[in-house]
Amino acid sequence: MNIFKSSFPTISDKQLFKLNSLPKLYELWNNKINVISRKDISELKIRHILHSLSIAKVIKFKSGSKILDVGTGGGFPGIPLAIMFPKTEFVLSDSIEKKIKVVESIINELNLKNVRAQKIRSEKIEEKFDFVVCRAVTNMTNFIKIIDGKISSINNHKFKNGIFYLKGGDLNSELKNFRSYTVFSINNYFKDSFFETKKIVYLPIPYKDKDNQ
Repeated sequence: MNIFKSSFPTISDKQLFKLNSLPKLYELWNNKINVISRKDISELKIRHILHSLSIAKVIKFKSGSKILDVGTGGGFPGIPLAIMFPKTEFVLSDSIEKKIKVVESIINELNLKNVRAQKIRSEKIEEKFDFVVCRAVTNMTNFIKIIDGKISSINNHKFKNGIFYLKGGDLNSELKNFRSYTVFSINNYFKDSFFETKKIVYLPIPYKDKDNQ
């Protein structure tokens, strides 16, 4: 069975088609612009698309909600999540023009109406969002500074507005100054060995640190 269909049995044929189209599109672009590492391009379905979609195992973004993908690179996790949640608005930001060029091309190729790509340093974005998603751009302390002021105070999900951060390895030292966070192990959702050390960190904003309990 298709890996996306087996992981998300309720997705539509249209969503499945778009997810299945991504590897070929990225292979074509990677021959022109190296947006995915050469060793990873053959593992795109697992290491990039399914990894991005792990967030959808934790939260279902509601229609009309607004999500910022900081440092999106080639469009991860934003593009797979936008396919999964077509009635949610996604803004994908990156400061590197060639990467945004690729993202815009793939958005247009798949006719994704709920996605905007912006070549901009994320600190300079002035919009408000329900959630920020990201794949290991920097450590959490620095990341908090990058997204300062970008989280809406109006909560519409079971999770309070905040961050869903894809990260690997030992997170103890990185999160030691934060009190209110939750770590989800991705290998609870997907059994491929790639996910054995991969995590989703959820941090509500405003957060509480251990110095201000």
